[in-house]
Amino acid sequence: MYHVKTMNKISKIGLAELDDRFEISDTMEHEDAILVRSAKLHDYDFPAELQCIARAGAGVNNIPLDRAADAGVVVFNTPGANANGVKELTIAALLLASRKISQGITWVKEQSAAGADVAAVVEKGKSAYVGPEIQGKTLGVVGLGAIGVLVANAAESLGMKIVGYDPYLSVKNALNLKPGAEIVATLDELYAKADYISLHLPMTPDTKGTINEAAFAAMKDGVRIVNLARGELVDTEALKAAMASGKCAAYVTDFPNSDTAAIEGVVAIPHLGASTPESEDNCAMMAARQVKDYLDNGNIVNSVNLPVLTMARAAKNRVCVIAKGADAAAIAAAVPAVASASNTRGEYAYYLLDTDADVDSAAIAAIPGVLRVRVLAK
Repeated sequence: MYHVKTMNKISKIGLAELDDRFEISDTMEHEDAILVRSAKLHDYDFPAELQCIARAGAGVNNIPLDRAADAGVVVFNTPGANANGVKELTIAALLLASRKISQGITWVKEQSAAGADVAAVVEKGKSAYVGPEIQGKTLGVVGLGAIGVLVANAAESLGMKIVGYDPYLSVKNALNLKPGAEIVATLDELYAKADYISLHLPMTPDTKGTINEAAFAAMKDGVRIVNLARGELVDTEALKAAMASGKCAAYVTDFPNSDTAAIEGVVAIPHLGASTPESEDNCAMMAARQVKDYLDNGNIVNSVNLPVLTMARAAKNRVCVIAKGADAAAIAAAVPAVASASNTRGEYAYYLLDTDADVDSAAIAAIPGVLRVRVLAK
């Protein structure tokens, strides 16, 4: 029996991926796995039994990745599972950035509340909410992962020209882009060409404040920016100055804070990118499947803190070893494997060794640098 703790409300369709060998509860103790959405785990005490954490979503800022890795705890995310939901909201955000739709709706409500003849005043007041069409304009897509590619293709179908930037663009994602998208080598090239910019990159120490004073200086006057990725990607003080000067004509974000929400011209959405039943179901299903495959077979896919590795079962026992700086030869010598595979990620290594022999897991665990050993019977 495996014990799974849910730290947020997880889709029932997702939980249904776990069979009756999995006991699931939001009050579980000594859990083998955690399923989480937005709950913050930085101060959470990991029980010794914890093997993995699955984030039903893409962002993992709420999880202490390094601490988990050093404890031999695999952290999964679910890239692409909510991509369509975020893509659709991004297209809506592009229109909100252009047409002053949300501001106009608010104004109409205010007129009604004040007792005005709404039908009469809208014809006189609507000129204040004029905005350009997106057709024929250039959209700069920063980050061409699962979401960025969908956004680029959808925007191209709406008549926009696409300029993309992603130093880590995969062959798969490049092939999924519609013909005609221009890929540039630097952000400054994108800034110089884009009438609209949509951000689709993770928030890391390297990407924090990507949109800053220097970035705005390299952009076209009147640029319109959509940020449905993470709020910290945009420097708030630089944004304030750009909005005040007219350098930035509109900013739509799904990650508002008290400062950005108060800026004139900012459209603040309350983190709705993946808030669709379909996205929640897809993320939960992917997260649950990853937990199941790891606990049953030791396979790791979509890990954000430890090496990715999968291998078909080839013997009675499977030995799974997570290590940091351990002697690979010593690990291999401890298991008479009929099949094996390994992979590394930074300082960490992961080994899968299939054997028909009995395994002394304590001896493997005693090898310096080994963080965790599991032996899975077929």
